[in-house]
Amino acid sequence: MPRGEPFCDLLPVRPKAGPSIEEKSVKLIIAAIKPFKLEEVREALSALGVRGMMVTEIKGFGSQSGHTEIYRGAEYAVNFVPKMKLEIVVQDAMADQVVETIATTARTDKIGDGKIFVLDVQQAVRVRTGETDDDAI
Repeated sequence: MPRGEPFCDLLPVRPKAGPSIEEKSVKLIIAAIKPFKLEEVREALSALGVRGMMVTEIKGFGSQSGHTEIYRGAEYAVNFVPKMKLEIVVQDAMADQVVETIATTARTDKIGDGKIFVLDVQQAVRVRTGETDDDAI
């Protein structure tokens, strides 16, 4: 990098106007599912053509508000239930199909099956190449 030029001047700048007609939007799908369903969901999404996801072990509670367990004869309240958090970025056209696949594959018909959230992604950048949005995923 030449001296005197700020680093930010070297990055591509997005136009301030709204998205153009030819620009495709990208969605972020966040799903919290039961841990034992992770591999089944991953296989179903791979078959659908999803090329990547981020997975995090999390703990939380929803309407089930935890549960009680017995360990060595003593009863303990477990206020946070273990879950797996999936973060998947896909093209807008694929989002509904991905959500449906996660919902049907992760379902056990028991309380605590999880939640799915879909968010708009303002910008995506592949660090290695600088590709953006659809090309970055």
